[in-house]
Amino acid sequence: MTSKDARRVSYFYDAEVGNYHYGQGHPMKPHRVRMTHNLVVNYGLYRRMEVFRPRHVSPTAMTRFHSDDYINFLRVITPDNMQDYIRQLQRFNVGEDCPVFDGLFEFCQLYTSGSIGGAMRLNDNQADAVINWAGGLHHAKKAEASGFCYVNDCVLAILELLKKHPRVLYIDIDIHHGDGVEEAFYCTNRVMTVSFHKFGEYFPGTGDVLDTGYAEGKNYAINFPLNDGMDDESYKKIFRPVIGKVM
Repeated sequence: MTSKDARRVSYFYDAEVGNYHYGQGHPMKPHRVRMTHNLVVNYGLYRRMEVFRPRHVSPTAMTRFHSDDYINFLRVITPDNMQDYIRQLQRFNVGEDCPVFDGLFEFCQLYTSGSIGGAMRLNDNQADAVINWAGGLHHAKKAEASGFCYVNDCVLAILELLKKHPRVLYIDIDIHHGDGVEEAFYCTNRVMTVSFHKFGEYFPGTGDVLDTGYAEGKNYAINFPLNDGMDDESYKKIFRPVIGKVM
């Protein structure tokens, strides 16, 4: 590595992630994580990183954010026993957008473990940057699935970072508003959430520029709602000055 490549990068990947399937016609396709990994390998990028297979976190670790009954539900629900859990399916918003599929909880464990494992390596000063392409399921709420997301690995990774660091900055550049993460930290000044997202008649419908946090968290939630038609150059012109001021 040259001096410019001196940063220690940890990359978390488990080949099993590509085996999970949300169902016929569903837009969420975990197989794309495997495709991304193939690009990483074929371009030789893996040589510049330490590659780790994440060690599965326990259900108890997930309840640092999520409710016990919600995590217990995700552990037991299967396509074969769904009819026995009709009320819980409605209560926890599991159904069409967030379907029940074979290995659902194991899938949640896998992607969450990469994010928490990455945060642990940062806390232990074993890496300068960590990557988990399977993670980023930012819509999940404390006791509710949402927007293809069941367990909010972003929130759990931030909670892990807060064990060592006084404050964490979370930057979300997904086209959808990072509502689950913002909601989790809306009343604290230890986490600042910054989200650039399409806004209007678009899921999840949150992320107004006037939503800035509450109580101790006032002004620690920053939203930059965007209209259709955004291109790369325009995005850079808003992203760089905003993040520059935040930092």
